[in-house]
Amino acid sequence: MDRGNQSVVSEFILWGLAHSQSVQALLFVMFLVLYLFIVSGNIVIMVLITTDPHLHSPMYFLLANLSFVDMWLSSVTTPKMISDFLRENKTISFAGCMSQVFFAHCIAGGEMVLLVAMAYDRYVAICKPLHYFTIMNLRRCSGLVLVSWTTGFIHAVSHLVVIVELPFCGPREIDSFFCDMPLVIKLACVDSHDLDILMNADCGVIAIACFILLLVSYTYIIITVHQSSKSGASKALSTCSAHITVVMIFFVPCLFIYVWPLNIIWLDKFLAVFYSVFTPLLNPAIYTLRNKEMKNAMKKFIRNHLGPKGNPQTLKL
Repeated sequence: MDRGNQSVVSEFILWGLAHSQSVQALLFVMFLVLYLFIVSGNIVIMVLITTDPHLHSPMYFLLANLSFVDMWLSSVTTPKMISDFLRENKTISFAGCMSQVFFAHCIAGGEMVLLVAMAYDRYVAICKPLHYFTIMNLRRCSGLVLVSWTTGFIHAVSHLVVIVELPFCGPREIDSFFCDMPLVIKLACVDSHDLDILMNADCGVIAIACFILLLVSYTYIIITVHQSSKSGASKALSTCSAHITVVMIFFVPCLFIYVWPLNIIWLDKFLAVFYSVFTPLLNPAIYTLRNKEMKNAMKKFIRNHLGPKGNPQTLKL
């Protein structure tokens, strides 16, 4: 198809989450507060892990990276959604729309792989404790983080190179609060059925592969814990339960949006809000409230934050 047709649509219209002015005002306040909690909560985790020597371990190194990823996952769509609550015309440029598609899938894909890396870390810590620090050294941890970002980048590029080549010459309304890939594809002036299947398959490869690896890791962990002493089993299950909770609240919405879409608009909006807003919000709470070392680091930081700053600590794994 002629590439000239692609320039007809220079911007898209986002319908958002509500049309009532009073409801939008309420949502503006609510999501603004939630976003501030997301940013501050994840920054607190990164600061605590960086400044407290007791948290300079492979598990917390990966957790700090997860907080960094969560903060940006929410930042891709939430600030635009919040500002649109105050606007009558909720538009986004073509370039802005493509940027949302790219960064949303880059960061989400990277987080999936990072969660697998965290499960692998727990597997090594519980199933091979004597070799833990040998296996999970700084080089290995850095390599896992690099693999997660590389996978997310490749995943996002594979979507972007297809979508930017589509001809958009007709409708430009998106019934969502951001440029969600399945909804953008439906606006193209081509039969989108086969393309939907291709995109779902692309998302399915990374999502299902990561989910299977997570299931395998935690199955081995549960078997090992079942065979160990009660005191060790209790501590291991407490640590792993936080990881499993985070995995479920992140993966379930993604699977039902991109792999097995239900095509129910209100449900898709709810799931999109859940994984882009509530998941980054819940992760800091889960890891701080259920983790004794994080709570101790928080108390120590609060007690000493007005004191003189010492020399920066170096992360040792």
